[in-house]
Amino acid sequence: MNDLENEEKPTNDQSGHVAEPAMSAAAAAMDGVAALRSVFQRVNQAAEKAGRASDRIRVVAVSKTKPVSLIRQVYDAGHRSFGENYVQEIIEKAPQLPEDIEWHFIGNLQSNKVKPLLTGVPNLVMVESVDDEKIANMLDRVVGNMGRKPLKVLVQVNTSGEESKFGVEPSGCVGLAKHVKEACSNLEFSGLMTIGMADYTSTPENFKMLAKCRSEVCEELGIPEEQCELSMGMSGDFELAIELGSTNVRIGSTIFGAREYPKKK
Repeated sequence: MNDLENEEKPTNDQSGHVAEPAMSAAAAAMDGVAALRSVFQRVNQAAEKAGRASDRIRVVAVSKTKPVSLIRQVYDAGHRSFGENYVQEIIEKAPQLPEDIEWHFIGNLQSNKVKPLLTGVPNLVMVESVDDEKIANMLDRVVGNMGRKPLKVLVQVNTSGEESKFGVEPSGCVGLAKHVKEACSNLEFSGLMTIGMADYTSTPENFKMLAKCRSEVCEELGIPEEQCELSMGMSGDFELAIELGSTNVRIGSTIFGAREYPKKK
């Protein structure tokens, strides 16, 4: 499975050049705060264009591969919603940061990582990547054993049909959502999540498919669509996602800069 799943695709700056990742931590942090403000301006503009209220759209700052110092700078600017893709990263970072951060786990979650995730991150508010009954049942069991309040979860849907992506098939999203809502009393079914095509060729269709899935889920479960979130849109396509109904956008490289992966020897 591709390590780059569920993160933003790289974007160029206005001049068409990819921004240089090498800079001091202080400069990167200042850039991050300015970039965060720019993201919110773009969210507001996209929401206004779609006739939607911008305060109904959550921006999750995805800090994958980024140091705690940069996350803290964005936190100090007033932001509270942050996301991580890997369990090891989030359980290392969360204890070093303020407890009022609302952490979202957005990567593929394996059963053996559920307990470390939930015990290591008491302020985890949402898992956005539930894609089968097994992981839902494991989350439900561990949350119940810990005695913590119900955990919000999103069902991840593979709307593009790509084998490289995780997620339940669109035809299976109703069944999985129903299982979470009816069989997992320690979980709170909160909506659906998807990742658009890497080259954006089918992104509008991907997002429209998720909205269609939401309509079907809400009809089956008897809940208003306003109570069912749509997590879709990343650095390269979040404005389009907002226009098509997203309530939760996952923004990483546009806020924090290019990903920094260890160089292979």
